[in-house]
Amino acid sequence: MIYPCFEEVRTFAHTFSTIPICKSVHADTETPIGLYHRLADDPYSFLLESVEGGEKWSRYSFMGSKPFQVITGKDGSYTLTDQQGSRPVTAADPAVLLKDHLNAFHSPSYDEYPPFLGGAVGYFSYEAVRYFEPNSPVTQAGRGTGAYDVHLMFYDRLLIFDHLKQKIILVAHLFVPENYDDRQLRELYMKALSDLEEWERELYTRPVSIPQLPSLDREVVFDCAYSNLTRHEYMELVERAKEYIRAGDIFQVVPSQRWEYRNAPAPMNVYRILRVLNPSPYMYYLRMGEETIVGTSPELLVRVDGKRVDTRPIAGSRPRGKNAQEDEEMVRDLYRDEKEKAEHIMLVDLGRNDVGRVARYGTVEVTQQMKIEKYSHIMHLVSNVTGELVDSYHALDAFRACFPAGTVSGAPKIRAMEIIAELEPEPRGIYAGAIGYFSFTGQLDTCIAIRTIYFRGNCAYVQAGGGVVADSVPDNEYIESVNKAKGMLKALQLAGEKMVEGCL
Repeated sequence: MIYPCFEEVRTFAHTFSTIPICKSVHADTETPIGLYHRLADDPYSFLLESVEGGEKWSRYSFMGSKPFQVITGKDGSYTLTDQQGSRPVTAADPAVLLKDHLNAFHSPSYDEYPPFLGGAVGYFSYEAVRYFEPNSPVTQAGRGTGAYDVHLMFYDRLLIFDHLKQKIILVAHLFVPENYDDRQLRELYMKALSDLEEWERELYTRPVSIPQLPSLDREVVFDCAYSNLTRHEYMELVERAKEYIRAGDIFQVVPSQRWEYRNAPAPMNVYRILRVLNPSPYMYYLRMGEETIVGTSPELLVRVDGKRVDTRPIAGSRPRGKNAQEDEEMVRDLYRDEKEKAEHIMLVDLGRNDVGRVARYGTVEVTQQMKIEKYSHIMHLVSNVTGELVDSYHALDAFRACFPAGTVSGAPKIRAMEIIAELEPEPRGIYAGAIGYFSFTGQLDTCIAIRTIYFRGNCAYVQAGGGVVADSVPDNEYIESVNKAKGMLKALQLAGEKMVEGCL
């Protein structure tokens, strides 16, 4: 099935500069992992999945390769790379740069098709906040991971797996030229159809070899990961954070530590294991030249669909029980925990404030408050904050307003970020930043970059932390940060071809 037909394209061309052309085929025996392996020889490719959740979260998997443009930025310098080569571009704010770039590819949305048919996929690092909030210092000292402040890949061709209807949607884009005539438009439409047919043939004739996963049930020893903080140093960091809380500077702050895993295994093998160990609403494999990002994040940062803005604070958790009875006891225990609930309400208020910066007066509301969401190994307290975007604002204005999330910085947010910059020894890079897509239609869907592994060179980096409040126990906070990292470290260890001896 092809959509839209030429008559509809002719109508769209009066209003839009970029028109997605879609071809649907039966999925049959294909899977998202298998399809992605047919694209994986491209150094700039991606796979976005959602393994757990209802239909809204998990109906579609998105993948693409061969972006027509790539934007990278670090310390205020930006580079655009396309078929003509690489050249510098000027911008004071990477979100404004992205907004201006997306506006050049204005595209229609289709009611019966996925929300993302083309646009940018990539990340904003935690340190990108200094462009959005000039008064928010970030850690500049230390080696860091080498991540950019922003790295975005622009796609005019996508593969989309529809799990509900068991079909694959191939998407190509028609770029409407200025002063076009009907004959020229028809030729471009026929060229798009021809490209889709050729891409379909290429996909189904390309051989795929996927290695079998190892057994995931066994315990592993995390002996190849080096933290940038000792246990004692992390506990001291927590004590210093509590001093600021006692002094009245902040109510909460979210420090973290980072592990470096040397001689890292193949990132795709790590992703395949991680999606089994820790299935989540946001799962991503981003191959981006010299860096690769693998993650399974449970937490939405901000989504903009039309004029609706959503953010979903997560704060408060318990492990899953071994049976239904234990599970329900964990739920009751979480709801009885006044400290967890107070922290959650504080972060919901922060989310209301963030959305309120760009929403029409009177439209901000909490549509879901302190609901339990259960995942494979953990349950969380989750709330949903929504508002209606002011007409004069763009979706990326909502993104800027909510970035970074209070759940990975603290409250009040600016002062908490100042304290993080003082306490943490190195830039965070990807951790606590944002990963997602930014559509040609003006929509966006981004998650918080937690439970995420960053690969560069032969190293992989894992970072985790937790919220510190007045009565936090330093040793418990250290253990919590380690526990949050264990799933990622286990995936790295299991994906390795062999155990490496003598790491510590």
